[in-house]
Amino acid sequence: MNAGEGDSDHACRVEIHLEAPMKTIAIKYHESVLAALNLSPQSFENEAKTALAVKLYEIGRLTSGQAAELAGLSRVALLLNCARYGAETVKWDQEELEAEFSDATR
Repeated sequence: MNAGEGDSDHACRVEIHLEAPMKTIAIKYHESVLAALNLSPQSFENEAKTALAVKLYEIGRLTSGQAAELAGLSRVALLLNCARYGAETVKWDQEELEAEFSDATR
């Protein structure tokens, strides 16, 4: 058998996915914040992370996918959380609204 013959029967494919290193934000808060919100430290930290992600999405700094990744949520879960934080999930200008609903007004 020549070198390389039959190798495909035992070929191994190796994929390496390198992710960029993650950064961390630290926010100092008093226990009184937890008491006022009636939340555990983990629940408060998750809520703060989601609120930050929703706000960055709302002001257009992140896409919904990027914001969802930041919050550790699925994109759908992030978009569903927008209403909870008073953020719109879709921003339409007047022209877009008129075009979308023009058939409904006829």
